[in-house]
Amino acid sequence: MAKNQDTYHCTECGWTSTRWVGRCGECQTWGSVVERGGASPTQVTTTRPSAKALPISQVRMDAARRYPTNIGELDRVLGDGLVPGAVILLAGEPGVGKSTLLLDVAAKWASSRRTTLYISGEESAAQVRMRAERTGTVVDDLFLAAETDLGTVLGHIEDVSPTLVVIDSVQTISSGTDGVPGGPSQVREVTSALARVAKRENIAIVIVGHVTKDGSIAGPRTMEHLVDVVLTFEGDRHSGFRMVRATKNRYGPADEVGCFEMNERGIVEVPDPSGLFTTRHEEPVPGTCVTVTMEGRRPLLAEVQALVAESANQKSPRRNTHGLDGSRMAMVLAVLERKAKLPLGGHDVYVSTVGGARVTDPSVDLAVAIAVASAGFDRHHPQRAVALGEVGLAGDLRRVPGVERRLAEAARLGFELALIPNGSRDVTQKVPKLGGLKVVEVPTLTDALGILDLRRP
Repeated sequence: MAKNQDTYHCTECGWTSTRWVGRCGECQTWGSVVERGGASPTQVTTTRPSAKALPISQVRMDAARRYPTNIGELDRVLGDGLVPGAVILLAGEPGVGKSTLLLDVAAKWASSRRTTLYISGEESAAQVRMRAERTGTVVDDLFLAAETDLGTVLGHIEDVSPTLVVIDSVQTISSGTDGVPGGPSQVREVTSALARVAKRENIAIVIVGHVTKDGSIAGPRTMEHLVDVVLTFEGDRHSGFRMVRATKNRYGPADEVGCFEMNERGIVEVPDPSGLFTTRHEEPVPGTCVTVTMEGRRPLLAEVQALVAESANQKSPRRNTHGLDGSRMAMVLAVLERKAKLPLGGHDVYVSTVGGARVTDPSVDLAVAIAVASAGFDRHHPQRAVALGEVGLAGDLRRVPGVERRLAEAARLGFELALIPNGSRDVTQKVPKLGGLKVVEVPTLTDALGILDLRRP
């Protein structure tokens, strides 16, 4: 039998080592590795299974039936509803609206005569009741408890016998293991215990998780492996728009997004969010261009606005972006100067998206180039035009995925002209109805600017 070994583990991420080191080998944190006694090896005995294994064709699917939450945008992300026994992790920044959204989910679930339990570890029961009064989510079948002990939480689940449990949040619940609440060992133990209860009692459990400064889910990565669905709740505090994105889903697609809006009444779903990121001008305005981005499998319109002005410091002009990748914008500006002969050396350039949209899709490159060229030459282009394409360093335009969905969305919203990279003509045959949308293929950036009459005279 092997001897017991003292192991060392990281208090930040749970990484283990057989010897002490000053820096964690996983998260690279200094001074976080501490000693922990090794567990004695145990002998595994064979036990008879409680149920006989069946051929997969004979397994009944009744237990995996989906139940809608009556919130269409959330059901879209989950895959048409909640599955009994599923464990869902919802992560997001503080103040983004996680508790408000889940309180609405719990109330709508309870309004269908299904017992729901809401466990609050961060607020008192009275504070949650005040929010429920404000958002109109007071329902008789919604039970509320303010607890931070895992054993007491499990006792509430046994007493109430709910079909849905909301834990807000996992970092506030403590168990009997070593470590402080919110630590790797505590979070792992609490999540494992809740997952076992969910599978045994066939209860859907939604767990709220915190995020770190860089936006990733706090706690050990094994926490994400223990749950069935991982959702991230994204949004800017200064904007009412919110987005729920699935990064893991065992019961549906993992590339869907749901759109919501935060207002004084709480969280409201937005089935058609395309109009949130565009503005309507009575007359054409220089320095604007509309593109169609893809959020998961969902096409969304986004308007790019640019301003080019003479710089007070000719040696180091300013380059500011909002909602866009600054390094990609710098590359597009360099291509504009070299290929389109647009003089930007002594000018400040400001590029921003409308409505606080964050666009990382490379297909926005062509829209950024058109908006900057329009502002630099002080000329406007046809107002009802969209531009799709990734700009290469040689000034060429590269194809982007999902062109058929993007064109269908632009046609649905009444746009008249679409510029797409050369070689995309075959995908236009897959779009059933383009309406009055004229699709033009362009091989290079200078050709696109020429069609819109934005080249240097």
